[in-house]
Amino acid sequence: MAQSGAEDYGSGANNMFIGKYIHTIDGKGRLIVPAKFREALGEHFIVTKGLDHCLFVYPPVEWNTLEEKLRALPFTQPDVRAFVRFFFSGATECELDKQGRILLPADLRDYAQLEKNLVLVGVSSRVEIWSETLWTEYSRQAESAYASATESLVQLGI
Repeated sequence: MAQSGAEDYGSGANNMFIGKYIHTIDGKGRLIVPAKFREALGEHFIVTKGLDHCLFVYPPVEWNTLEEKLRALPFTQPDVRAFVRFFFSGATECELDKQGRILLPADLRDYAQLEKNLVLVGVSSRVEIWSETLWTEYSRQAESAYASATESLVQLGI
């Protein structure tokens, strides 16, 4: 069930993910991906551990771009090695079934504290999957910092 809609802006690498959808995950770890996100993600895509205890979902084109950038980082730096290991070790390729669902592996569900109620958020080039509880908490904190963040973005020319 969608709480707010998302638009599909083009195809391929030009897709932009926007909107917020409230969904549930079943006892087997299956999640219905919103139709608008399915269109832009395609039938196969990558899910990995994201920041703030959510999951990041990338269409193949975005994943390949990100992978190339991470590969170019200096592996001699310990923080780079740690990030790359964590990011790639948690990654899995997901495939949509005929009902538009994906199976999220147990380790990713545990990492993101996914139980029953989830929030899927479009964030430009990726989708994020959040536990509803963590999303609500994060949203409250982010809302209170929104004004000061806006001021910082203006200083960056945005």
